[in-house]
Amino acid sequence: MKCAVLRERHPGETRVAASPDMVKRLKNQGVDVAIEAGAGEASGWTDDTFLQAGAIMSADAGDVLAGADVVFKVSRPVTTDEIDEVVLIPEGCVVVGLINPLVDREQYAGYAARRLTVLAMELIPRISRAQSMDALTSQASLAGYKAVLDACMFFGRAMPMMMTAAGTIAPARVLVLGAGVAGLQAIATARRLGAVVEAFDVRAAVKEEVESLGASFVEVPGADDAETRGGYAREMDDAFLARQGEVIAGALKKADICITTARIPGRPAPRLVTAAMVRHMKPGSVIVDLAVEDGGNCDGSRRDEVVDADGVTIVGFSNVAGRLAADASNFYARNLFNLITPFIDTAAGRLALDHADEVISGMCVMRDGVLVHPLLCDTKES
Repeated sequence: MKCAVLRERHPGETRVAASPDMVKRLKNQGVDVAIEAGAGEASGWTDDTFLQAGAIMSADAGDVLAGADVVFKVSRPVTTDEIDEVVLIPEGCVVVGLINPLVDREQYAGYAARRLTVLAMELIPRISRAQSMDALTSQASLAGYKAVLDACMFFGRAMPMMMTAAGTIAPARVLVLGAGVAGLQAIATARRLGAVVEAFDVRAAVKEEVESLGASFVEVPGADDAETRGGYAREMDDAFLARQGEVIAGALKKADICITTARIPGRPAPRLVTAAMVRHMKPGSVIVDLAVEDGGNCDGSRRDEVVDADGVTIVGFSNVAGRLAADASNFYARNLFNLITPFIDTAAGRLALDHADEVISGMCVMRDGVLVHPLLCDTKES
């Protein structure tokens, strides 16, 4: 059995879908791992490091993909002036990656032509057995941590209370909008740095988690729990959104730093912070918009830009987990390893996916070139 890992070619992508540790573990399972030269450079792993772990290395992407049973990717396969990755993938191969399955619909025509089976890491079901495979969780945790560090970089004051002979500095006040994985990690990081933290989420069920981290939970009067069966937040009605806006506006006036993390799979990010709210924030305040890739939670945020909105800094970095490339790649490689190893038939030397398995059925968007996931089939017909 052969596993292929390519160098990522999406602009700004620093991660790689492998680690030396993963290569060693797969070798112990009888899997040959072929890696394109230079794939790990941005994550701090040289070609020699992968070679020493037992990888097969080639500078030619076609050689890496030739005869592959499974291809590990961070982002979806790309077509550029330099290369068409999809055409090079062997027919009938399994492709696993963060492919943005509900938005980038044009990609499926190329996969169908190659009769590929495609597993979307974004769609791994949120069940106990799949926690070690959940790439969204591993990457969001790093993004929440990094968002606070980015905020500190642009914030012109210290975070913790400091009592000195020269006087006392009050702690910074941090507001986190969205208490999913990224939000909870942002809360924990800001608290470790000594900030006073408040958090808001439409899901009432997360209140206990927020408070367990030492933050205050900002509640909207009359709110019903908005958690879906998959653990995400659903869209709310206009009456709730009006009350929500008032509560957030009041909290923002007191905040020095705001971290926004709210995202809805397959839809534009909810707009939580309006331009009017930004205008009423204190001069020198910082907003870090972690949802900028989905359109942003904040008016005025721009992808991969830092915007000065009349004295309020709005930070809109994309691929925030990738800004901690070594850790992000290591986590992601472990997610892939934990996903694939139960389906390696070592005796036959092949990958034997069980499409009746809850994890595989939940994340399989295409099987042998045919769209099979209900979300995609419904989207295609509508």
